[in-house]
Amino acid sequence: MTHLTDSASPSDGNILRSLDVMDPARSAALQVALGLQPSIVAGTELPPFFHQLYFWTPVPPEQLGRDGHPGLSTSGLIPDLGLPRRMWAGGRLQFERPLKAGIEAEKRSVVERSQTKMGRTGPLGFVTLRHDIHQQGQRCLREWHDLVYREDPSPEAPKPLPPRAREDEEEARQVRFDSTLLFRYSALTFNGHRIHYDLDYAREVEGYAGLVVHGPLLAQQLMLLAVELMGPLAEFSFRATAPLMHFEAATLCCNGQDLWVRAPDGRQCMQAQALPQAKV
Repeated sequence: MTHLTDSASPSDGNILRSLDVMDPARSAALQVALGLQPSIVAGTELPPFFHQLYFWTPVPPEQLGRDGHPGLSTSGLIPDLGLPRRMWAGGRLQFERPLKAGIEAEKRSVVERSQTKMGRTGPLGFVTLRHDIHQQGQRCLREWHDLVYREDPSPEAPKPLPPRAREDEEEARQVRFDSTLLFRYSALTFNGHRIHYDLDYAREVEGYAGLVVHGPLLAQQLMLLAVELMGPLAEFSFRATAPLMHFEAATLCCNGQDLWVRAPDGRQCMQAQALPQAKV
């Protein structure tokens, strides 16, 4: 795996270029972790969102932040907004061609937007990244990745009320996310964020009730459900609305092109929309 950085046009800022051979064993391991039959070998078309397993950006321990993520200065891409807590707020994907396992691919990443605002709980930072993934000379995927940065929670501050999830699903799947699955997903995606495996840190520093289920892992499950119900996808968008804890079962819900994740207490943890490919 190789990482290069060069200059783009002034409107795009810096582009970070990454190469990866899309090891099929890594995708087959995720299938097993999700309770699926492993079927991916070299040349197999990857399920949507499995590219999250690739294009790692490992850095030495001394360049990690307190939360286990690489410090912002290490990538040369994301600006330092001076806010310690990082969350994946959502994203949007356009699927143009299937990515294939075992074939080298290039990811080109750029910051499309970066701004700070004052929210009800204090300052918030918003960063939108755009990733284009190319394979065999053709763009296969365009992805927008929304990040939110915020201050540490105040013990006295009231918890925001999460939205209530819809109950009009036409299809539903019950899923569980125990600590073993969270550990495996963190390992497969090289995600060192401590809220997913360090219970003391998640509770005492970031104020969560337990380990936090990865937003991308929720989105991955919704995308697999969408493919099961609709066939190949042209687009998929999602937004995280409340954290799900590792000890909570969840319901994946679908009604038409709308999908969402409902927690046991009825709160909505994620909402999404899927657009299937047009039938020829």
